[in-house]
Amino acid sequence: MTEVPMHAPSDACRVCGSPSCFVFTLPLLGNAVSYFECKVCGYLQTETPYWLEIAYQHAINDLDTGIMFRNQVNAGRVTLTLLAYGLLDGRVIDHAGGFGILVRLLRDAGVDARWRDRYCENALARGFEADAGSFDLLTAFEVLEHLVHPVQEIEELLTVAPIVLVSTELIPTLETPSSDWWYLGPEHGQHIGFFRLTTLKLIAAKLGCAFASDGHSVHLFSRKKIPFLWRYLMGVRFVYRFVKRFKLRSKITADLEFLKAQRIVRADPNSSGKGGG
Repeated sequence: MTEVPMHAPSDACRVCGSPSCFVFTLPLLGNAVSYFECKVCGYLQTETPYWLEIAYQHAINDLDTGIMFRNQVNAGRVTLTLLAYGLLDGRVIDHAGGFGILVRLLRDAGVDARWRDRYCENALARGFEADAGSFDLLTAFEVLEHLVHPVQEIEELLTVAPIVLVSTELIPTLETPSSDWWYLGPEHGQHIGFFRLTTLKLIAAKLGCAFASDGHSVHLFSRKKIPFLWRYLMGVRFVYRFVKRFKLRSKITADLEFLKAQRIVRADPNSSGKGGG
């Protein structure tokens, strides 16, 4: 870890606006990038990220070897969140949905999920992009650490759906994390901000919404009262298997019929196709 200079530079915290203190420098995509830590809300951030165009030449970085396992786990988390709120028949929008893995897994299980992503091609959930309808739950998995202005962007997510389920790894210690902490990800340069529980609670307070967390990586911002059951369900995977088998009906066949109908509509604009759901 780089030794902190006696007269360390500071950078305003992008969460709470307080002065943030220099903690270390890391090589990042050929640059020496400074990291700053806020002593008020606990947020750790890079200097202003001028390298993002290079970092996002590919929306999904090639070091993300956990992408498939993570989406399988997240499908359970989404379904159990809907269960906790009594919304198994609700509509879900997956923000920054990447290749569409999670949306396809959720629809396979029986959840009406839709995809949106500004930067990535929808490869696996084509035909089920977000529409103008209302949504009960928005998911944003592995997104927060990419945001330049977290408070404003989480606020925008809450305008799309009143319940926002997110994931991001919390800084594991009260002390400044080691500069070799794997989640910093300087190799790909896409992670620019890192949270403690206090940081996320402060954001929720700023936005006037309820907040809950598993204390590690899964967090919930909600305009509705958060059911006590939610925290329990995040740790019991077998409930997801039960719900998927007995409480939901897979959309695999219905989606196939919908997509086939859409092909007919595109081939013959005078025909009509039924909407998926």
